[in-house]
Amino acid sequence: MRVLNFLVIGALIAAAAAVYKIKFDSTLQAEQVAKLRDAIREQRDAIASLRAEWARLATPSRIQSLAERHLHLEPVKPTQFGDFSDLPERPSPITPPTANDPIGAMLADPEVTGGIPPSSTRQER
Repeated sequence: MRVLNFLVIGALIAAAAAVYKIKFDSTLQAEQVAKLRDAIREQRDAIASLRAEWARLATPSRIQSLAERHLHLEPVKPTQFGDFSDLPERPSPITPPTANDPIGAMLADPEVTGGIPPSSTRQER
């Protein structure tokens, strides 16, 4: 009977030690979670302040004043724009190959090109 009492007391002490270790580990984990939450909160605050600073730096009026101060650009003049009459004329159509161009003559031959007619007989689109 005494041996059984000692075994029960030993099991009770071992169970108490296990419960204490589990409680200590859970407390340590809770502290780590709290530290991580604080770090996340700090990072979110830093992100919010960086976004606010970016919004301030990217305002069009600030960029306009910086461009005027540092780029020394001239204002746009109406004469800088052209119209269609200023464009060059279209290039002349491609001339058909001559006898002096043997490769062009071969390409123009429908038998060599597989039935493709020369460019002079093709219909314009």
